[in-house]
Amino acid sequence: SFNQGSFEGLKQFAEEIGVKANYLRPQDQGDQVYLQAIEQAIQKGAKIVVTPGFLFETAVGIAQKEHPDVQFIAVDFEPKRVVEGKTNEDGSPVTETYFEKNTASILFREQESGFLAGYAAVKDGYTKLGFAGGLAVPAVVRYGFGFIAGADYAAKEMNTKVEMMYNYTGSFTAKPEIQTLAATWYKNGTEIIFSCGGGIASSVLKAAQDNNGKMIGVDVDQKDMGEQVITSAMKNLQSAVYQTCKTIVSGEFKGGEVTRLSAAENGVQISDDFSRFKQFKEDEYKAIFEKIQKDE
Repeated sequence: SFNQGSFEGLKQFAEEIGVKANYLRPQDQGDQVYLQAIEQAIQKGAKIVVTPGFLFETAVGIAQKEHPDVQFIAVDFEPKRVVEGKTNEDGSPVTETYFEKNTASILFREQESGFLAGYAAVKDGYTKLGFAGGLAVPAVVRYGFGFIAGADYAAKEMNTKVEMMYNYTGSFTAKPEIQTLAATWYKNGTEIIFSCGGGIASSVLKAAQDNNGKMIGVDVDQKDMGEQVITSAMKNLQSAVYQTCKTIVSGEFKGGEVTRLSAAENGVQISDDFSRFKQFKEDEYKAIFEKIQKDE
């Protein structure tokens, strides 16, 4: 969902200017693998390279300096470089944020869309919630903390209590053990799980289908995965990437800078399809969304 949303923004821009957008998928993990994928894109003629996810931070930190004529759009991270001569206690190299003028980062206030998802779930009558995160990276952590805060805020408004199961699965890919974890939660009374880890959604969804549970999607609107998905905590990836691409052509590209998108810029939200809620209404959503926009 996350990668696809980012690609759709690039594709929209490419079609608008009459060129082709290519989707390259690294076949493994590791800084060198990601750097090779970037090099492959550039060798094929790419002048704009969109890299979604923190796993690219070191690779982009290297590539941006080696290819000053290529614009890099870093989604959900800031590029890093190794600090020479310094190591962490575990022996790993110390890194620091490092921008060249040909790289711009897009970050989101995921805690706001997480808050909206938690608020909506409790307002819709769910009181036993679960959060299944992927890796405990900043974006996932922000989603989770926001989810807890939104559920708590709604519970206080309704003078009710909620229970929350919370776990980082350590993976962004579907695994049998993640399905087992989600199934155990459902069997023990959890009514709805916020699946916040890309590919783990298919594991959580299968558990929901087998145990009459409900699910909340992430990053993009995942309702088409199954009727069990009642809403999704979203960030407007397509629009963010598209708009950033447009700044390259207009000469307004903010190289060396970070753009942080929140509800105030309509950068985060939940799904605009309210048909799967039992009682939560769109006007209630608009009211809480406006409060977040105004930082109230």
